[in-house]
Amino acid sequence: MSQFLLSLEGTEAGHTAALFLAVLAAFLHAVFGALQKGRHDPWLSRGAIDGAYFVMAAPFALFVVPWPEPHMWPIFAGAWVIHVIYKLLQALAYTKGAYTVVYPVVRGTGPLFAVIGAGLLFGEHFTAVQWLGVAVLLAGIFGLALYNLIYLQTARDTLVPALLLAVATGLFVALYTTYDAYGIRSTADPFTFLAWFFTFDGIVMPVIALLRYRTMAERPALAPLALRGFSGGIVAFFSFGAIMLATRLDKVGEAAVLRETSTVFAALIGWLVLKETVGPRRIALMSLIALGAVIVELGS
Repeated sequence: MSQFLLSLEGTEAGHTAALFLAVLAAFLHAVFGALQKGRHDPWLSRGAIDGAYFVMAAPFALFVVPWPEPHMWPIFAGAWVIHVIYKLLQALAYTKGAYTVVYPVVRGTGPLFAVIGAGLLFGEHFTAVQWLGVAVLLAGIFGLALYNLIYLQTARDTLVPALLLAVATGLFVALYTTYDAYGIRSTADPFTFLAWFFTFDGIVMPVIALLRYRTMAERPALAPLALRGFSGGIVAFFSFGAIMLATRLDKVGEAAVLRETSTVFAALIGWLVLKETVGPRRIALMSLIALGAVIVELGS
């Protein structure tokens, strides 16, 4: 499998595969966000998910994939720090705001900085049409933020902190997207990076979740939480794996932007599954974010 994927790098088939992987990652990431934000405390949900994918990834890292090259260990350390900060910010944002408020701003802010980072790190450059797509995407993001500031009544007292945390989380989305793209390109076998990444990444949040669980006055049942963790772990594997493989096969900036079609999936999940009020104007603004991502792809 590794050799087949590596043979697609820099080819038209690789570009098509990267497009499919980025959109798949978009859908799965919206599902992942809903799993974390669902009926359980977001800290507990994230801890259960990370614990599940640690258990699933560690055997592959230790016994299946090729051992990482020596230069990969500092890269893994950097990725670990970035992702821990990202997850702490994300959990705080979900604690303060509704899913349909936080998720679009987090996922929409990231691409702009990811595009800039890809230009600086990988020498990628967008065309004028692609920058127009980025502008459309940003118009949807900040229009959505402004709409929420004016009209939303749910969790009104924590709305501004939620939006600020969402923007900060988006910055770290961009940082981990570009850094992890560098990491997966730095090893001969991309699955080596993925297996060891999930192993290291699954260490911290279960400990935080356990400490939080022990201090709760009303502790949730563990069986449903464990099921959510297992489901989220599977989704995380495919979501993160898909976007990382996309950045290995094709341009990092384009993959980062295309993933933000997840906002449309998030709107549907928030409305149909989480029973959050979305409304036609907020759906239109979320769709504008996705439209910007489509323009970026058409302009490539």
